[in-house]
Amino acid sequence: MTGARCLVIVPTYNERDNLIRLVPQVLEQDPGIEVLVVDDDSPDGTGQVADELSSGNPRVHVLHRKEKEGLGKAYVDGFRWGLAREYDLLCEMDADLSHPPGQLPLFLRTAEDYDLVVGSRYVDGRVTVVNWPMPRLLISYFGCLYARTVTGLPVRDATGGFNCFRREVLEGIDLSRIESNGYAFQIELKLRAWRRGFRLVEVPIVFTERDTGESKMSKRIVVEAIWKVWRFRFLDLVGRL
Repeated sequence: MTGARCLVIVPTYNERDNLIRLVPQVLEQDPGIEVLVVDDDSPDGTGQVADELSSGNPRVHVLHRKEKEGLGKAYVDGFRWGLAREYDLLCEMDADLSHPPGQLPLFLRTAEDYDLVVGSRYVDGRVTVVNWPMPRLLISYFGCLYARTVTGLPVRDATGGFNCFRREVLEGIDLSRIESNGYAFQIELKLRAWRRGFRLVEVPIVFTERDTGESKMSKRIVVEAIWKVWRFRFLDLVGRL
């Protein structure tokens, strides 16, 4: 969207070193991009680093949360913050530099024609993931296939977390009804948008495993996604999705 105001939302928990590297890379992609760091009271001082970045740049904003409540709730709070300030586009992005900031200009251009742009690791039959151990890659790839098969969602990277929404999408899916957190949260957002008739498109990205800090992926997140997709299917069947 030419001239669009874009908010890149970055949830953080113990991402101090990565955040310092990420924010300048995001801002340099387009003058219309701003960053919102949503920090869950990180004990490593990530919130203070975010405040320092914000104090030196009016395009950087910080939302402090009192405790660690999960990725989904962090994003929902970030979405509400951005919607209240009337940004045109709202993007999800990991803090660990696994999502390439250089793809953001493509997201903005693609959002001129689509409502939800999905950064995909598995588009066109290719797998574009760097430095992941094979077990994690298999969990991700077949997890996406599983979600697509159960729900009918026409997206190959259903669990991907590098996405760009037009504000109308987030206004239209009723954020108060979102009930998931990890992988399932990303599936739920896409599924609700698709079922409401919004236009989805996947663009290829190269996902690179973090080189600093610890992954937040856990067995609980995987289990949530496995059973949640069946709940989504049920809600869809009864017209309550």
